[in-house]
Amino acid sequence: MSGPLVLLVLGGTGDARALAGRLAGDPRFQASVSLAGAVDRPEAYALPVRTGGFGGAQGLADFLKETGVAGLVDATHPFAARISANAVAAAVEAGVPLLRLERPPWHPSSDDDWREVDDLDAAAAVLPQGARPFLAVGRKEISRFAGRGDLDCLMRMIDPPGQGVPLPRGRLVLARPSDDVDTEAALLESHGATHVVAKNSGGRWGAAKLAAARRLGLPVIMVRRPETGMAGAGAGERVGDVAAAMAWLEQLADKAASA
Repeated sequence: MSGPLVLLVLGGTGDARALAGRLAGDPRFQASVSLAGAVDRPEAYALPVRTGGFGGAQGLADFLKETGVAGLVDATHPFAARISANAVAAAVEAGVPLLRLERPPWHPSSDDDWREVDDLDAAAAVLPQGARPFLAVGRKEISRFAGRGDLDCLMRMIDPPGQGVPLPRGRLVLARPSDDVDTEAALLESHGATHVVAKNSGGRWGAAKLAAARRLGLPVIMVRRPETGMAGAGAGERVGDVAAAMAWLEQLADKAASA
């Protein structure tokens, strides 16, 4: 093979941005990032970015073939199960090596008070009557809590919810999560929060709210990760950090160069 290895990174996470930073300027790779468009103001990437879906697994497979992609990295959010399943199917269809970059989930320490649930409907159901929860669940599924009129919620999301989306009663904050525990603790205290509701996305992004809950002695309702569809033949490999992803990509480039 001559020329750089063509890569596509399915992004939308801090890990994807970090990987893009490592790939940018590396002459072994010609990489770009695809964003689903779920966030109106995405953070900057060090690589060319395309925004919008592909039209399902077949659309992604067609894109991989048409653009000569030789390596696909799924670095989407751990809860983007449908996108990850489409990536698996598309990689198999197009015959493209697939890597899943997925940071490990959070685990409670002995000082944490967690109740793990399978989804946000269950999270809404287990909150006690009259609770004042901090809902760190984004905007897409915030309506799952709207039926609980007894709650007084603190809701944080990057972009405002869509027009007509039912919101639970409470206060809306438009902001990205802070990585400072003091800032997160102050936010919880200002609301008089009694619980924290979060998805187990793992990694350092968003972990400060859990440390703040631990400091304040607040119980956490933690939503388990869904299955991503990465099982069986052709499903690709999985790594937990950017360094391991780069090692995999370097091996892929070396193999292609020697072919």
